[in-house]
Amino acid sequence: MSAILRPPLAQRLMLPGPAGALQALVETPVIEGREGAAVTDFGVVCHPHPLYGGTLDNKVVYTVARAFQQLGAPAIRFNFRGVGSSAGTYDEGRGESEDALAVIDYGRRTWPGARLWLGGFSFGGAVAARIAAAARATRLVMVAPGITKIDVGDILPPACPWLVVQGDQDEVVPAQLVLDWARSLVPPPQIRVIAGASHFFHGRINELRTAVLDFMHGLAH
Repeated sequence: MSAILRPPLAQRLMLPGPAGALQALVETPVIEGREGAAVTDFGVVCHPHPLYGGTLDNKVVYTVARAFQQLGAPAIRFNFRGVGSSAGTYDEGRGESEDALAVIDYGRRTWPGARLWLGGFSFGGAVAARIAAAARATRLVMVAPGITKIDVGDILPPACPWLVVQGDQDEVVPAQLVLDWARSLVPPPQIRVIAGASHFFHGRINELRTAVLDFMHGLAH
């Protein structure tokens, strides 16, 4: 079995976006025996609310991206418009959805034919839910999705396998509201509730990472 040799190769870029350039970090795993091999999957992970300190460096976003990389997929983290060095201003989820689609388009140009693993945390989880069907994601991972911050009432559930990870002590988005919403969709996602976990999974990051890896390992590649 191939093994990851060292930390991923990191490349900081400014990607073209609908409101101007988007700050991004592309991290590519270095895997023994796969040097030069074609990339078959890539990940894009969306960050929490831009108006409340959310950035691509958020620890939950980092954790989801690292889980994707552990499975051999390059992962892109990026700043929504108006965050960090990204151009533009906050647009209540509409423009941010367009930003995410632009980053996905970059990934598809970079790795032609590769399948998309889409992830998001909080606000970014709701953005991922909104675009997953249009983006033709083949895996969707939403962590504590911010469904009270963005309207997800009319989303088209993705056709791909998807996971919702939710802490039952979430102080930002009521856990029961998220669970009721997720269970109302057809098809419903897999749901993993982490007992005692807060919105930001303080002290529970390893359990979050394990939940993502368990979900991904349970799917045929």
